[in-house]
Amino acid sequence: MKKVLIANRGEIAVRIIRACRDYDLQSVAVYADPDVNALFVQLADEAYGLGGSSPAETYLDIEKLIAIAKRSGADAVHPGYGFLSERAEFARAVQDAGLTWIGPDPHVIEALGDKVEARRIATSVGAPLVAGSDGPVGTAAEVIAFAEAHGLPVAIKAAHGGGGRGLKVAWKMEEIAELYESAVREAKVAFGRGECFLERFLDRPRHIEAQVLADKHGNVLVLGTRDCSLQRRNQKLVEEAPAPFLTDGQRQSIHEAAKRICAAAGYSGAGTVEFLLGVDGTISFLEVNTRLQVEHPVTEETTGIDLVIEQFRIAEGKALEVTETPAPRGHSIEFRINAEDPGRGFLPTPGEITRFDPPSGPGIRLDTGVLSGSTVPGTFDSLMAKLVVTGSTRQQALSRARRALAEFEIEGVATVLPFDRAVLQHPDFTGEDGFRVHTRWIETDFTGSLEALARPEPAGQTGLVRTHVEIDGKRHALGIPAVLLAGLGGLSAGGAVAADSRKATDANSVTAPIAGTLQALRVEDGAPVEAGDLIAVMEAMKMETQITAPMAGRIRFQAAAGAYVSAGAEIARIEE
Repeated sequence: MKKVLIANRGEIAVRIIRACRDYDLQSVAVYADPDVNALFVQLADEAYGLGGSSPAETYLDIEKLIAIAKRSGADAVHPGYGFLSERAEFARAVQDAGLTWIGPDPHVIEALGDKVEARRIATSVGAPLVAGSDGPVGTAAEVIAFAEAHGLPVAIKAAHGGGGRGLKVAWKMEEIAELYESAVREAKVAFGRGECFLERFLDRPRHIEAQVLADKHGNVLVLGTRDCSLQRRNQKLVEEAPAPFLTDGQRQSIHEAAKRICAAAGYSGAGTVEFLLGVDGTISFLEVNTRLQVEHPVTEETTGIDLVIEQFRIAEGKALEVTETPAPRGHSIEFRINAEDPGRGFLPTPGEITRFDPPSGPGIRLDTGVLSGSTVPGTFDSLMAKLVVTGSTRQQALSRARRALAEFEIEGVATVLPFDRAVLQHPDFTGEDGFRVHTRWIETDFTGSLEALARPEPAGQTGLVRTHVEIDGKRHALGIPAVLLAGLGGLSAGGAVAADSRKATDANSVTAPIAGTLQALRVEDGAPVEAGDLIAVMEAMKMETQITAPMAGRIRFQAAAGAYVSAGAEIARIEE
């Protein structure tokens, strides 16, 4: 390999660019209009515009990505995580174009990406499993029937998903229909396919995973475990390696199951095998992520192995240099620094970062995709950076993390930093009397009181205004930074039409809790509603937020489905 196209954005694109430099490869970035001035675009050796603003017309557009790879002279593609990283059709298109795919073979992605087939493979090698559906389900009625047979709670999971998207957990029979529809909707948006299957959901489980490397010569190496139990809305916030508070037997069982599953699937590259660990000690296989994980740095810090460079080596056909699971060197904790307000239920807060002042010192690593002055777009994920803290023991890592988080200052957007600081004081997490964190701990057990943070000001004009010019009789596309045109005849970057942005002045007004797209209206305009009824669903940064009626009355919508609305904008009024 000589030149790698990175089919991703943000901090993971920066991470791969740096690995390319370390491994003496050229890097090619691709960017959506809102990312035109992003850090990863500036750092790459070359950067090409994807000509659009939404995920569907940019980072999910296979034809555009392959065309840019050919145009740039790239001979390999790294998908990062998210977007197309677990799409077999993308891997196949890369290979069909004569390029090296940095990841598992397409048929392996297909098999393990289908959660039903992955369960079958896990069963065939004797991995531990809880009850689940035999295949995808087609209606909410099938979910209800499964719940009646196996009991609640039930996990409704995107068959071709991952990263917590397209995953809903039903705790009551009456919420199954809405949650099933929501899971299918999220799966279609995030992965292009809406099939969902079912699993008996373990109550209060921990989320444990094993990092795997496998070469094309049949060697499979497990690099240890991670605990990723601290989550909100089924998406991870804090991860650590090695997973603490496991028995030797549990750790060995997870290592062996992960190795057998990957060997049986013919895996190659970096991958993660995920498990749930119940409070009673039950271990259940969850899924295989056929890509690099967001939390891979904690494994790198505790093993000394650069996982991205190992991906490069494996893609080139080289054999693994390490063949036995290394003993962990110390303990590492990763904090995902998201643009979310923990005082408002972790609502996304896109906007402009006016100050980004990270910590440093012993044991501190920062993987970031932003700097002071960067814009966090509402179109993509809320992850800005990852703070990785390492110590010789878990206690030292916790102490260093408290110091680092106290130093970290970000202004302009709300962040999860107040939650991170609070959780490091919580005995459930610090574990002096036992580790009691589980995947729904934030929703059910976290007792910290966090104030709502100031809502960020709407970001100024970002992205590009596209037009065409003629040079020597030939038509050329031209993208002009929108900020340069601000105030000149009212030109804008185009796209979604914002709803009426007036702020609420009375109790009858229903306002948008976040800036984002009004994805769906759940009741008819003019219909009667009761207090607490679901009336609309908003989507921002790949997360759905439900909006309920604050009082009884007749609803009158002030914004249409599909409109982009700012935080605090009035979207409906309720007539008494």
